[in-house]
Amino acid sequence: MAAVGACFLQQLAVVALLALWCSHGAIASDPGLLQDFCVVDKMSQVRVNGFPCKDAKDVVAGDFFFSGLHMAGNTTNKQGSNVTTVNVAQIPGLNTMGVSLVHIDYAPNGLNPPHTHPRATEILTVLEGSLYVGFVTSNSENKLFTKVLNKGDVFVFPQGLVHFQFNNGTNNAVALAALSSQNPGVITVGNAVFGSKPSISDDILAKAFQVDKNIIDRIQAQF
Repeated sequence: MAAVGACFLQQLAVVALLALWCSHGAIASDPGLLQDFCVVDKMSQVRVNGFPCKDAKDVVAGDFFFSGLHMAGNTTNKQGSNVTTVNVAQIPGLNTMGVSLVHIDYAPNGLNPPHTHPRATEILTVLEGSLYVGFVTSNSENKLFTKVLNKGDVFVFPQGLVHFQFNNGTNNAVALAALSSQNPGVITVGNAVFGSKPSISDDILAKAFQVDKNIIDRIQAQF
């Protein structure tokens, strides 16, 4: 009986591992497709996790189209960078497709500041110039992975982790990134922490960052 019980437990463990593997393989940032496409119906009042579909007979080629990604973005700002997004807001046909793009321009010393995409992994390719990039693992290790990328190099930022790109060259840089969600979202750390509306109490931030409240007030004033 003991041998039969042990065998049964082994079989149960194998089944559990297979189920775990299969469920992991099925996990994605966005729901999978159940039809050819689901173009956003911008007139619908229905609120769902994503967007409702418009009638297939009303779908046109323009629903899957975006133009102008080759145009340089304006980098005359504090960060010296510009992100042009191409997600479901720009291309209604991306709805339920689980993918989007961003085009990023960087002036010399331009920075795409530390941020995270809560719903997507990002894969970035440098088209022009060079970039110093990195991401930080979650608590409590907080390990920093960095790399200098040149034209044609590719780097991956795991979903949900804080990451950045910095133009460490003397010329403008350009990158193109794909993200594994139709609407990946972005949380810029500085904006979220110091630029929230209403503001997070400077008492809380002073304690969190272990600095004087006057320093927090000066930082918040920048946002």
